[in-house]
This record gives sequence, structure tokens and C-alpha cells, in this order.
Amino acid sequence: MLEDKNQNSTSLSDLGEFGLIRHLTDAIKLKHKSSVKGVGDDAAVLHFDKQLLVTTDLLVEGVHFDLSYVPLKHLGYKAVMVNLSDVYAMNGNATQITVSIAVSNRFPLEAVEELYAGIHLACKMYGVDLVGGDTTSSTKGLLISITAIGEANKKDVVYRSGAKPNDLIVVTGDLGAAYLGLQVLEREKQVFQANPNAQPELDNYTYLVERQLKPEARKDIIQLLKDLEVKPTSMIDISDGLSSDIIHICQQSEVGCNLYEDKFPLDPQVIATCEEFNIDATMVALSGGEDYELLFTISLDDFDKIKGNPNLTVIGHIVDKNEGMHLVTRANQKVELTAQGWNALLKKD
Repeated sequence: MLEDKNQNSTSLSDLGEFGLIRHLTDAIKLKHKSSVKGVGDDAAVLHFDKQLLVTTDLLVEGVHFDLSYVPLKHLGYKAVMVNLSDVYAMNGNATQITVSIAVSNRFPLEAVEELYAGIHLACKMYGVDLVGGDTTSSTKGLLISITAIGEANKKDVVYRSGAKPNDLIVVTGDLGAAYLGLQVLEREKQVFQANPNAQPELDNYTYLVERQLKPEARKDIIQLLKDLEVKPTSMIDISDGLSSDIIHICQQSEVGCNLYEDKFPLDPQVIATCEEFNIDATMVALSGGEDYELLFTISLDDFDKIKGNPNLTVIGHIVDKNEGMHLVTRANQKVELTAQGWNALLKKD
């Protein structure tokens, strides 16, 4: 546990804020030509010839993550993925991030190093420069704010607002695994609280737990679409849940949609775990969230280009706004879609 400091732990107060920043950023080497100046001055200096993409996410302990089962290295990695995914959802290339953390005195230096190890790994794997940020103290746990910066040619940028009637709705990868991974981890936490000697039983849920703790942003899909010569008409990443995110597209594009239940891509581990937990797999796919897959629409004319690609699944189509937004069930019944995914401002009982 973080609270159990041992003789090998180093208090953050021993370094001070500037010493901590130097310690965490000393080894950074910038890769992108657009990164003119990174850590070490009053501001980073960046130079772009293309359109600039900027996105920020804030992760708060006890709201977005639980350190009783989330390793700090995984948390650092995931915090970067959350932001990079938004850049890829604009059909852009992520190039830089800034990282700001607020940390309480229960965290020794070694814990912060673990967090940054995950951040640095994500930067290395995705070819992104860490060019700045801030550290400060917190009276209540850990807060992480990451800003991702990217670039795209003006003609390549994809917004949520471009979907048209008859466009196909496409999703990458599979759905619902991250949500179920969270349910498994929460269950094991309860078992541990009831019996601290109990060992976690995760062998049957490795894919689900990995999707929750260490998601991957779909940078590969941006290159795939370029190779296939397909430009989506609209796009979003699945962070809040499929239903919430397709509703975002429909509202921004002023259209409706039909999603087909029997077309949802589900991993066998998702199906088996839904049966074990007695949870409806369609509900999980629609409302789970945190999959960080890409959800996009394409012109019907592009269908032959993506047909049969194992990374992409057509799950529905766009209709006129007055037809509404619906799920078409396996029994061929239409059910109105509602936004039941993640809502950070939802009041808890």
C-alpha cells in the first residue's frame, strides 16, 4: 500500500517541486521537428505547418481510478492513451503532451516514478514528445491532467458533424471488455476487503482486465484508413459508451441512426463473463465505455474498401433526423437509444 512507507522510500518534500520536475524529466529526448523547445523554460515552443489539434483530460483519484487495484505504471500509460485517443478521433497524428499532477504526501518519490514510467512508455510507444507540465501538492489523493497536441492537414480533419443519411456506422475492435474488466476488479476488491488473505482470481479475465487497466489508442486505424483511401464523414472515440457517443455524432450532424444488435463485435471473454455475471451483453456494449475504440461513419460508396477488414465492423447506418436514433434488436424491434454511459457529473447516492 502507498501509505506503508518503508526505509527505501523518498519523501517528495526532500526534492521540492523543481527538484521533482528535474528528476522526472531529465532523460527526455524530443523526437518531433515540431517540438522546438520542451521542458526547462517558461513555456514549450512548438512549430506546426498543419492544423493544430489540442485536447485535455483530467483524471481524479476516487472518481476515475482506484489505486487499490490500479498499478501506478498502468495509470500513467492509460492517462496518456485517454488523450491520444481524442487526437486520433479527429483523424490526426499526436505529437506532444504536457503532464500536470497534484499529489498528496502519502506518495513517496518511488510511486511518482512508477506513474511517470507509464507515461514515458506511452510516449515511446506512440512517438509522442513530453514537452511540459506542472506538479503541485494535493490534500486529497492524486490528480492527473494531460494535454495532448496533434496535427493534421486541413483536408484530413474529421469532425463529429459530417454524418449524412445512408452513411454506414463503423466501429473498430470489439466492445464492452473494459467495462467488464472494471466489474471483475471491483469484485476482487470486495473479496479482498472481506478476506485480506484471498488471492485475486483473474486468470479467466486477462483480456478484460488489460482493456480496463492498459487500453491502447487506435493510432493504427488512422494509417489503415489512409491506406484504404477512406476518409470518415464523422468520427469519435468510444470513451463514454457506444450509445452516448453515437448520440453525440447524431446530434452534431443533425441526423438519426439505426444500430443493429446482432452486428456488435464482442470478444468471447465478454460473452462468457456477461453470462457469469448475469449481465446483458448488448447493454455492456452500448453503455460500458472506456473501450477507446473509434466509432465513425463512411459513405456507402466506401463500403467495398473496408469490407472484410478484421479491424472494422459495420454496425448500422445513418438515417434522417426525424426517424430518430434506435437500436434494432435481434427480434427486429426498434428501441430508442438513450445516453446511459459514463457521466462524470452524475450524482452518486
